[in-house]
Parts: sequence; structure tokens; C-alpha cells
Amino acid sequence: MTAGRRGVALTPMETREDIIRRTAVLADDLGYEAFALPEAWGIDSTVLLTQIGLQTRRITLVAGVLSVWGRTPATLAMTATTLYRASDGRFVLGLGTSTAPLVEGFHRIPFEHPAARLREVTSEVRRLVNGGRAQHNPELTARPLALGVPAIPDLPIWIAAIGERTIEVAADLADGWFPLFQTRASIADRAARFTRPVTVAAGPLTVAAADPEAARSAVASGLAWYLCAMGSDYAASATRQGHGAAVQAVMAANPRPSVLGGVVPLQAQALLDEFGVWGTPDNVRLALADWDEAADIVMLGLPPGLPWAQIEATLHAAAPGSHERSARLLDQSAGAALPAESP
Repeated sequence: MTAGRRGVALTPMETREDIIRRTAVLADDLGYEAFALPEAWGIDSTVLLTQIGLQTRRITLVAGVLSVWGRTPATLAMTATTLYRASDGRFVLGLGTSTAPLVEGFHRIPFEHPAARLREVTSEVRRLVNGGRAQHNPELTARPLALGVPAIPDLPIWIAAIGERTIEVAADLADGWFPLFQTRASIADRAARFTRPVTVAAGPLTVAAADPEAARSAVASGLAWYLCAMGSDYAASATRQGHGAAVQAVMAANPRPSVLGGVVPLQAQALLDEFGVWGTPDNVRLALADWDEAADIVMLGLPPGLPWAQIEATLHAAAPGSHERSARLLDQSAGAALPAESP
């Protein structure tokens, strides 16, 4: 079996910088197309992506994603064009609205009209990287400036969007749509509404291991954290997609959410079936094939804190043309967990 286009996406709770770099290098060696590194309240993803760019040869580096509240449009444009040049064109700028707890609790900015903010910032960044000047502010006297480097009109921008209004922004302005925790049916339905070509990069939380139950537990823990501790947007999105009762069951089972210790009870199994893939390498490979119909690039979401052996086994299992590779690692995937830093 030959897998389709594949990428790797980490979560902001994964803060082991050595593991992040090793994961990116392995993905590059195995032929993955994209490596997405998010940014929230821990590491500066742009610095780490610069390091990864120097250690890799082919893989596309995705800032997946940068908050439209954490940097000005001008700073985002400077960062994006610098990383694009430094990586010989292997960079994608990912933008998103983040969540109210992060925007207000970390950046100390009111989380108001997020879709409008996303549209405004994306438009401004696009204008700057295309060689235009900053938008004129009639309340200021200074003349709007342009970037002091050559324009990069081909610099791709992906938008992480799960709400109807932010998805409209992605459809209007983005080169790629990078949603999280969307069912395959929902992805297909919304992508069909786009009136212009947009790369759909999406996929499930994914873990391959010798012990399928250990793999399920890792996926369940990552899913439970997002639903219970990362604001209300992910729970609301899953509810809109018909899984309200399962979402409530997960919340009831995790009264004090834990990054590495969350659970998904059996009555919420449908959530894992929709948003996760786990099991032996062969089972993971087969299950991911179903995602090829939904996404242009199937992004493997790796839960935080995975032992390196499980990361290695997962990437080998899902890599394009890698049917034979995962067998060599099957017996190693139950290795001792590496300690994870606190987010």
C-alpha cells in the first residue's frame, strides 16, 4: 500500500525541543510533505522552525499556527518572508484566531470579533508580502511603509479555522485550510463550498504502538485535553458536528484535565473514531487511507509526551510507501516514556 500525501502536526503541549527536532528530521527522511509546529504559551515556533530548516532538506515547514493576536501584521510579514528565504521556499505561514483563554489570559488582549481580526490580519500580511504598503491609518500622520526586502507573492498562507465565519475567511483569502477535529464528512462538505483552489490539510490524532490500548490511551488523552482545557471552541465544534453527548461524557470524565492523563470513556468512543487513529502500524496505515479522500494532505496529529519509539513507529507506519518500515519497529514502540516539560 502506498500512502497519499502526508504531513506531521504537533500540539502546543509538546515542548521537548529535542524531540520536536528529531521528529521533523525523521519526517523529512521518510518523505513527508509538511511539518507543522504550533505556538501557544510555550516555545516560539519560528525560532525552532529556523533550526529545523537547517537540519532538513525537503520537507515544508508550517508555522501551524501563529495567532493573529500575538504579533502585528508587519511582524508576521517579516517573520514569514525571512523564514521563506532561509528555507529556500519551504515555508508556509499558518494563521489562526487561537482561543479566548490564550488571547486574554496570556497576551492580555480582549478576544473580540475573532473572524474579523483574522480577515484583517491575513489581508494585511498578504498585502505586505506581495510588496504593498501597510494599510493607511487616517488617525496617524506617518506614511505607510512596505517591507524593506523583495516581495514574495508565492508565499503560501494557511488558515486554521473550525467556525463558520473563520472558514469563510479561509475560503476567501487562504491558500490552505488547516482545520482541527473536523470529521471527514464535515471537511468534504465545507471544502466543496470553496470557490477557489485551497489545499486542505487535515487529519486525526495518530499513534502506532505494539500495544493498541496504549496507543488508544495516548490519542484519548490528547483529545480530552483539547475538549476540556483549550477553551470552548473545540467542544462546541464537535457538538455542532453531532457529538454533543459524547463531548459531555468526556468533560464529566475529566473534571481536572491533565495533558498526559486524560481519558475518553467508552460512551464517547465515537469521538475517537472520528478524530483519532491508533493501533498497530498495520491498523494505523489502513485507517489513515480513509483520510486520503477527505484531505489533500493528511496531517498526522501526534499527541504530546509520546515516547520516541512510538513517534518513530507512527511516522514509519504512515509514511508514503513505508509498508515494510514499521515492522522493524513494532517491538520497540512500547518503550519507556520520555519526561515531558510542563506547558
